Amino acid sequence: MWVAPAVTVLFWVSVATLAIGLARRSVLWRAGRAVPFTWFDLLTVPKRYFVDLHHVVARDPYIAKTHIATAGGAIAALSLVALNYGLGIYARVLDWGILLAAAVMLAGTYFVWARRREPPQRLSRGAWNRLPYSLAAFAIGLAILVMAAPQALSLAIAVLALLLLLVGSAELALGIGTGSPMKHAVAGLLHLAFHPRPERFSGVRSTALSPLALANREFGVAKPSDFLWTELLSFDACVECGKCEQSCPAFAAGQPLNPKKLIQDLVAGLSSSSDVAYAGRPYPGVAIGIHRGAPDQPIVPKLIEAETVWSCTTCRACVEECPMLIEHVDAVVGMRRSLNLMQGDIPGTAPETLSNLRETGTQGGYAKSARYNWAIDLNVPEAQPGKPVDLLLFAGEGAFDMRYQRTLRALVKSLKAARVDFAILGARECDTGDTARRLGDEATFQALAKQNIAMLASLDFKRIVTSDPHVLHSLRNEYTAFGDNYIVVHHTALLAELASQGKLKLGKAAETRTLTYHDPCYLGRYNGETEAPREILRRLGIEVREMQRSGLRGRCCGGGGGAPLTDIPGKQRIPDIRMNDAREVGADVIAVACPQCTAMLEGVANTRAEILDIAELVASSLEAQQ
Repeated sequence: MWVAPAVTVLFWVSVATLAIGLARRSVLWRAGRAVPFTWFDLLTVPKRYFVDLHHVVARDPYIAKTHIATAGGAIAALSLVALNYGLGIYARVLDWGILLAAAVMLAGTYFVWARRREPPQRLSRGAWNRLPYSLAAFAIGLAILVMAAPQALSLAIAVLALLLLLVGSAELALGIGTGSPMKHAVAGLLHLAFHPRPERFSGVRSTALSPLALANREFGVAKPSDFLWTELLSFDACVECGKCEQSCPAFAAGQPLNPKKLIQDLVAGLSSSSDVAYAGRPYPGVAIGIHRGAPDQPIVPKLIEAETVWSCTTCRACVEECPMLIEHVDAVVGMRRSLNLMQGDIPGTAPETLSNLRETGTQGGYAKSARYNWAIDLNVPEAQPGKPVDLLLFAGEGAFDMRYQRTLRALVKSLKAARVDFAILGARECDTGDTARRLGDEATFQALAKQNIAMLASLDFKRIVTSDPHVLHSLRNEYTAFGDNYIVVHHTALLAELASQGKLKLGKAAETRTLTYHDPCYLGRYNGETEAPREILRRLGIEVREMQRSGLRGRCCGGGGGAPLTDIPGKQRIPDIRMNDAREVGADVIAVACPQCTAMLEGVANTRAEILDIAELVASSLEAQQ
């Protein structure tokens, strides 16, 4: 019977087509900047696929089970087809294995089709809508061919089955070469092997930006070919599920940013095409079909508008939600670096702030000695060279703000109550450069970082404590690239530690109103600290009424990434959206742990909950015991 050999021919034609398409696509990826890799990294794919990737996918049980059935059935079926028909074995027992795998795949495909009948808005349509049918065609055609002995099939049925198998095979075989939806199956697996942040798969919360080699004239990403080739590969792995879009605070606020569209625009630039085929929701206020790019053409404004790049708060909500583990924020900051360093094109009051940082080491242009005016009456010692101290208090830029000074004073009272040996930095402290770096001014960031590193090298201390998660992230994670490692703790983690050791005697808080806790992005998503603030609140006898978006999936306040400075307009303000989250759980008080979150949430104009830092709640408890 000719059917089995026909399947063999179809299999090898499909393999050849896939190989040719992959070769063509790899030419586009190789247009990016070189980065070292080894082919042995391919051996990491099974663990990264079944553990790391599915750890994210499993947050949505429906999709997780659907993906396991569809992808698992397809991989099993293709493996058995390769063995039985690719090698010409034609063993009947292997046919039964193929039939079982095809049945599992078909079951998963049904649930793909069911969701596509009434899809959530975040899902892209267009070519993605045909996927259930082409997958079903592959599974049904395969099942028909092996369900009965090939000799028992009539000519008409055999031809029909082969045509169905051809349609389904074409979806995968042609996907990578034509850039159609199933390209993600190949690009996604390769992306797992050659991920730009491989440390993510070792249990490390990899969130630090890589420094630019400014001396080697590295000035960010001006065109698609300026990305690393591994980053270009990662963009092709996108499945357009829209989970990044759904989590993006800028998109929710109606600003001209949609992280899914951003990645698809970069794919369009990689492949020298336009966004006309994009079938998802656009950037708010920006029409589809008017932008086009190429690997060696400027991204802004030919492919992406500058306002889109400046709308990002760098909160990493998109990265946290992405099932394909794509690094959206790295791409955004890369483009900002080029706009800043090469063009000086920065909106809003950001240029003034950056100028102040360069001239005074402070964002507001203040004298550095004024940073600790709030501590004059507290008799806090100032760190001195040659005088060892257990703990350095790094106040951060918020120390010039009277509202944040209340938090710092509360923290000092708690440290004194616990008899901690600590000191402040006084006029020695400079801004850490976090805002400059997120705005793309890598030169200013590196200058401030080196100044702070030299200052800290002159002092003898064990740990650094700060109430500002942005300061925490810079000192703990981003200064390490310049040769120094510090033990840096957030004030909530330190207070929880002191309480657990019995050094800080906490009583029940006088606060009886309904309270919720807002997770700062740079404390939670960037540094993985979500438990210490809640531990403190529990020790105070406060029950936290959690908002729907909390912990690592908390909603941004809108204060990160220099967003308050670039001030890209939208339909509403991001902190107003977050305040609505608090209203939904009936909160009268929002506990916070970041000066930027405090400022943004207290800036909500309408009736709102009271904003209290956790340090203030701790200090109130201590005062109540006196």
